[in-house]
Formats: sequence, C-alpha cells, structure tokens
Amino acid sequence: MAALGIQHFDAFLLACIALNMAPGLDTFYILTRSGREGRAVGVAAALGINAGCIVHTLAAVLGISAILMTSAIAFSALKYLGAAYLAWIGLRMLLTRGSAREATVTRGKGLAAAFRQGMLTNVLNPKVALFFLAFLPQFVSMQAMHPQLGLLVLGLSFIGTGTCWSMVLALLGGHIHHVLKTRPRVGQWMDRLCGFVLLGFGIKLALQRPQ
Repeated sequence: MAALGIQHFDAFLLACIALNMAPGLDTFYILTRSGREGRAVGVAAALGINAGCIVHTLAAVLGISAILMTSAIAFSALKYLGAAYLAWIGLRMLLTRGSAREATVTRGKGLAAAFRQGMLTNVLNPKVALFFLAFLPQFVSMQAMHPQLGLLVLGLSFIGTGTCWSMVLALLGGHIHHVLKTRPRVGQWMDRLCGFVLLGFGIKLALQRPQ
C-alpha cells in the first residue's frame, strides 16, 4: 500500500459503504428493473451501473475527468446527454402499455437492455465523474511512487462494495417482482411512478451546475 500512496484505507471503505447505501438514482433503477422484470434483470442492471463506475475510475486515473471540471462546454454536453437519456427512459415507462412489456420479461433482450441502460445512466452523469475525481485523491498521496495505481485500487474497492450492495437491491427487487406478478394493476401504477421519477431525475440533472 505504501508504494501506491493509499492512506486511511479502513476509513475509505467505511465511506464507500455509506455512500453506496445512500438512496439515489442507482438504487431506484435497480429496484425498478428487478421489481418489474425479475431478479436476473436486476442483477444485469446492477452490473451495468458498476461497469459505468469502472469507466469513471479509469477517467479519474487518466485525468480525463479533470476536463469536465475545467470545461463548461464538456460538462454541459455530457449533462444534457444524460438528462435526455433519463427523460427518454422515463417517458417510455409512462407511455408503454403493460401488455406490450410482458413479452420481454427477464430473458435475452431484457438482460441486455438493463445492463446497457444501467451503464449509460451512470457514464452520462458528469456529477459521478467529478465525484470520483474529487473523492479518490483524498486517500492517496500524490508523492507516492505509483499514485495512479493507488487511485485505481481505491476505485475498484469502491466498485466492489457497490456491487455487493447492488446485488442486495436486485434480490430485494426480485421479491417485489413475485408480488407484482399476481397484481398487474399495481405493476402498472409502479411503472407510472417510476416513469415520473426517472423523468424527474433527468430534469434535476439538466439543471445541475459544476461546483
């Protein structure tokens, strides 16, 4: 650890657990997908979200995320792409009828779509990129022999704790799915609620500014 410059690793792990368990878009997305399409789709969504975190970790290590901090144009472009994507998902949930969705339950197309959407909602959020850029260096000494490797180890550690929590959410959503299968009208109202919430997340992201 000394060569990597990692400091206070135990405190870092505790912070990771607390941050990952804090409710947010990722939590809501995993519960939504697993609740409506089953545990397997929830797991795919969770893996997609954490794959997005790998992209942000590599961007922080390579310094690419710093561009978002210094360039208002780059930040705005990524922000509006992410906001538009969230709004699009939300509108689809609002406008798609339940009967049309039944044919895509859980297998094949559902798994791929959940992974892709989970990854894109994460990658296209510039706030997540800036979080990795600001959070990881606090636990690495830049005077170490290999600080970039230290950042990479910390990023992967954050992803590890996040993946474990994401699996718990997918399992919880799987139980919700079993309930909704016997109550289709409840599922339809859940779709409407989820559509409105995702649309709200998109609007919120569009209004955010770099700090």
